[in-house]
Amino acid sequence: MLAYIVRRLIAIPFLLLGVASVSFVLAQMTKGDPLAALVPERMMSNPEVVAAVKAQWGLDQPLPVRYLTYIGNLLHGDLGTSFATRRPVVVDIAERLPATLELVIAAMIVGTALGLSLGLVSARFRGTATDGISRIFALVGSSLPIFWSGLILLYIFSVRFQIVPGTGRLPPRVTPPANHTGFYTIDALIAGDITLFWQALAHLALPAFVLGWAVTGIITRIVRSSLIEGLSQDYARTARAKGASERTVLIGHALPNAMIPLLTILGFTFAYLITGAVLTEAIFAWPGIGSYAVRAAASLDYPAIGGVTIVGSVAFLLANLLTDIAYAWANPRIKVH
Repeated sequence: MLAYIVRRLIAIPFLLLGVASVSFVLAQMTKGDPLAALVPERMMSNPEVVAAVKAQWGLDQPLPVRYLTYIGNLLHGDLGTSFATRRPVVVDIAERLPATLELVIAAMIVGTALGLSLGLVSARFRGTATDGISRIFALVGSSLPIFWSGLILLYIFSVRFQIVPGTGRLPPRVTPPANHTGFYTIDALIAGDITLFWQALAHLALPAFVLGWAVTGIITRIVRSSLIEGLSQDYARTARAKGASERTVLIGHALPNAMIPLLTILGFTFAYLITGAVLTEAIFAWPGIGSYAVRAAASLDYPAIGGVTIVGSVAFLLANLLTDIAYAWANPRIKVH
């Protein structure tokens, strides 16, 4: 197992190099002019100003030279300077990453809890109306584009009935808690401010549900099919023969075995949530990596685009590595090579 982990960790830098190269090429192929974010519109007609700005940002260099410079800086941990903010991309991402992680982790909890619950109910009442309703609810969440489900639920629960706050991480004019983790909910608890904690949690609830609902379908389907299969196994029949109730057989015997297949998709689920966070953050004005990526793409901010791609790739690779380790640990029959 240790040798497997080491090999996977050694491979990560090479994979990231490939991702960075592809990202660089695709960004350069995109139509548009990054100078629009660097030169005021009234100065675009001045060739001397344009030439100076190009030289300052290295945009006057041939593409191969710019690529080698980019990779060289990347190997030293330098993601470049954002065209839009004029700050190091590392600093921009470090400021926004906790907001995205808080949203994605909350969505992962919501999606997993919903998927497990619906999968249990669906398997327990297989073939009934309850089974059908559970599966339809999960399917709707997975089928609706996040953009539409977010807008619909935002209108219903925030605009129409005002049950939860609409956008942002905190109400306007409310000072964020002292930064310890970057997670407002946790930082508020650390500060002992329960009111602030509930405010942060209320703002987190709806975007986390929208994002988590999007992965509920696949989790429900896997849990349901695994439970139905488990309920027909010998260990389930033996438990029933010993007088165990159907609920005990379902939760105490079939569910633990159903968790093993679920582990195989958690890495991909996490990657999907990272991607889905882009749209979710745009809808709910959530100041995370997603909204930063949207602005970077709109303004052809090459360094910011590359930085976001690298960070997303690292998260995806690490999530899949942890998933493989957890799967091997939960199922000793599986050997990693």
